[in-house]
Amino acid sequence: MEIERWERSEEISDAEKKVIQETWSRVYANCEDVGVSILIRFFVNFPSAKQYFSQFKHMEDPLEMERSLQLRKHARRVMGAINSVVENLNDSEKVSSVLALVGKAHALKHKVEPIYFKKLTGVMLEVIAEEYANDFTPEAHGAWTKMKTLIYTHVTAAYKEVGWAQ
Repeated sequence: MEIERWERSEEISDAEKKVIQETWSRVYANCEDVGVSILIRFFVNFPSAKQYFSQFKHMEDPLEMERSLQLRKHARRVMGAINSVVENLNDSEKVSSVLALVGKAHALKHKVEPIYFKKLTGVMLEVIAEEYANDFTPEAHGAWTKMKTLIYTHVTAAYKEVGWAQ
């Protein structure tokens, strides 16, 4: 009974979905730049994550990363996946489907450890909160924290589904 109540409290309410979508519309208007900022901070804070990217794993300088066409391309891909989730927050099957594809590809094809999704979504929250401070009210922060958990939970479920073993 206690677990059930906790799970329900983690659901994203309709009001929170609206806050996420409103915040995201401003963020996504600068999709590539925000995505690049997120990835650069991610790689600076967690340099071991670069091991999965042959094109820019040896880059140390954030300015060099910022100019990398491959990093920009990946930033657009990451932001596009998040956009699909945000646009479909009212369709849980679509959200599950999008995040399952991301999880399975990263587990099977790229062999990325799932913990990096937790780290990446944390960095995403930091960057959005800093760059969109006026929009990132305590209400928005709470909603986005649930969004971060939703992303990580669905992606790691896909890892389990494919039998991920380290």
